[in-house]
Amino acid sequence: MSTPERRLYRVQFMNQGKIYELYAESVGSSSMLGFIEISGFTFGEKSSLVLDPTEESLKNEFSNVKRSFIPMHSVIRIDEVDKRGKAKVIESGQDGKIAHLPYSVFNPIPNKPDH
Repeated sequence: MSTPERRLYRVQFMNQGKIYELYAESVGSSSMLGFIEISGFTFGEKSSLVLDPTEESLKNEFSNVKRSFIPMHSVIRIDEVDKRGKAKVIESGQDGKIAHLPYSVFNPIPNKPDH
């Protein structure tokens, strides 16, 4: 009997003006309109002698999170990958490589005054 292949995804999204890059085992559409659902976050092993403070910070931030719901308009990219890299936070627009234009999926109709 063969074991099912474990999938791994690299997810990049905007959060508070920074670009988060995380690795997760499950990514999919959410039952909440306009969100994607991410679960099974993976981080480096604690046994490593060299610790990356950024990855440790993300590990602490997501330590008790079972699932995270990310607004679709914040997602930059989702890739299925073979190996996990380092989770990191990148300043938006750093090195001019990534620029995120803000937009909204929803365009509410403004209230019209009664005349």
